[in-house]
Amino acid sequence: MSSSATTVDPAEVARFSRLSAEWWDPAGKMAPLHKINPLRLTYIRDAACRKFDRSARSLGCLSGLRILDIGCGAGLLCEPLTRLGAQVVGVDPSESNIAAAKVHAAKSELLIDYRCTTIEEMNRHERFDIVLAMEVVEHVTDVGAFLDRCAAMTKPSGFMTVSTINRTLKSFALAIVGAEYVLRWLPRGTHQWSKFVTPDELARHLERNRFGITDQAGVVYSPFADRWSVASDVDVNYMLIAEAV
Repeated sequence: MSSSATTVDPAEVARFSRLSAEWWDPAGKMAPLHKINPLRLTYIRDAACRKFDRSARSLGCLSGLRILDIGCGAGLLCEPLTRLGAQVVGVDPSESNIAAAKVHAAKSELLIDYRCTTIEEMNRHERFDIVLAMEVVEHVTDVGAFLDRCAAMTKPSGFMTVSTINRTLKSFALAIVGAEYVLRWLPRGTHQWSKFVTPDELARHLERNRFGITDQAGVVYSPFADRWSVASDVDVNYMLIAEAV
């Protein structure tokens, strides 16, 4: 992939830019992300504490670690990671998302390095202890090329965290028909089933970069408890940790 190539889909950027004003509204169109965010944060924090021999009980357990959050939106993960002591760089191709992120961080008195850019446009010499691609790979134009760049920006001693949606009949029923048309959690057209990525496909892309999956977990929703939890079922939403091998 040439230095000028990009995996960004302009239509996807436009779609999420229209939601910029609602990112931080827990009752708005980003409500599902707010509900799942504590789970994502805990998964990342615990993986970091295992990898770097830290105590998850420490308020500053991520102190000194550089984290890159790709497709950060308005910073829903960047802010809590910063509060745990990490040095966070949040990148997003949407100017309005980055503007919203900066405004909210200023109100929260948090120092976060937000950049309106893409991973392909970043300095190729930058390296991070943790690289996050949370709910991103199902929106890019070339999953393999995107993960190539993620791997290149991860320190040999660090790891990547990817969360996405599996491409199964179950995910079509729940993540698209259920979430977008029945429950109306998300605007219609947010996801395209054909762009969902299976764990095996991710594993092949990662192996090409000499990364292996060291942890994988499903993320399931309980309508009775109205909450998300980690499970072994990866048929719909799932997260994984990948490390250099």
